[in-house]
Order: sequence, then C-alpha cells, then structure tokens
Amino acid sequence: MRAVLFDMDGTLVDSEKLWEAALHVLYSRLGGELTPAMREATVGGSAESLMQMVYTDLGLDPDPDEMAAHSDWLHDYTGDLFDGGLPWCDGARELLDTLADEDVPMALVTNTRRALTERALDSIGRHYFAASVCGDEVVRAKPAPDPYLRAATLLGFEPAQCLAIEDSVTGAASAEDAGCPVLVVPNDVDVPGSPRRRHVTSLRGLNVIRLREIHTALMVTV
Repeated sequence: MRAVLFDMDGTLVDSEKLWEAALHVLYSRLGGELTPAMREATVGGSAESLMQMVYTDLGLDPDPDEMAAHSDWLHDYTGDLFDGGLPWCDGARELLDTLADEDVPMALVTNTRRALTERALDSIGRHYFAASVCGDEVVRAKPAPDPYLRAATLLGFEPAQCLAIEDSVTGAASAEDAGCPVLVVPNDVDVPGSPRRRHVTSLRGLNVIRLREIHTALMVTV
C-alpha cells in the first residue's frame, strides 16, 4: 500500500444525511415525496445520474435546462448545509491524522461537484490530501472507474498500490473496477462483499499497519 484514496460523503463525513434533507426539500418543490427506497438508490450517485433518477421517479419531462437548474439549486442548498459544519464519521479524522503523521499520500475521490467539494474541504481540511478528484472532472463519474484511475495517476501510483475506502455500492464498484483493493465502511446502505473488498463497521482504531495488512490480504486474493 503506497497511498489511500478516500471517498467523502458517508465515508469521511456524515454528509449523506444532509444530502437526504436537501433531497426531501427538492422533492417537495417538485410536487413529490422522497421514499426510503429512492433515497437508498441515490446514495453515491453523480449530479447527473441523481437528477435523472429524480425526474424518472416523479415522471417529469426530462428537460435538460430544468434538470440543470434543479441540480444547481440542490447543490447550492446542500452547500449551505455543509457550511454549517460537517460531522465526522466515526474514527475518520483520527485516521487522516495517523496517515498524515506517517507521510502516507492521500487523495479525495468523490462524485460531488468541485464547487461543493471545495466548501466541504473548508470543514474537513484540504491539507490532508495531495490530490482530489470530483465527479464533474472526469468523463464518467462513479460507478465507472475513471475517478479512481485519475486519483492514482495524480499520486503517481498504480491503482493496485492504493487502498480505496468507500461506503456505497456505487463507490465500491468504481474503485474495484479501477483495480484498487477496497475497504468498505457501510453508512446508509449495505454494500455487497467481493474478493477485493474488506468490510469494517467503522474507521475507529485503524492505523497504517492495519490498512497495509488489509491491502496485502486483498491483493493475495486476486
């Protein structure tokens, strides 16, 4: 393990609940109601895929301009919630500090737009990350492998040399298809297992030695 690639929402910070609050308001504006099943389906999605799912769910005409406007509104609303402070996921900040102390390179890999990610980094701390990749900076966002492939390239390593840490089905698939072993920390949704994934209940108590052990074990299964 030469580097660690972190998802953001639901992995480092418990921002998925803020996204859910914003989605409830958006659904109300559009004359609908967000169901638990629909909320689960949207976790980890890109801005474009999310709005397509919302419009399909509500049976609305997928007018590109209207969809773009509602997507912008959703991100602005969520950004205002982010500015109020982002709650850390259990053990996340301690793990970032541990990796930084050991000079392990880290990258942030998220489907969130760059503008909103920058607002989140004001709370998380951008000094932790040597690179960051956002959903609007790649041709294909998660679940495609593009974000993780780009992050590994920016750090100067092969994907297999990087341990990805994810909380969603979408993110785990993206990292695995890029060639990264994946540490899964489920938050709002269950994530299926695979030979390239190791599940933990939280990031609490993890350190560099343990992450390297997990990375090595997952590489042996390939």
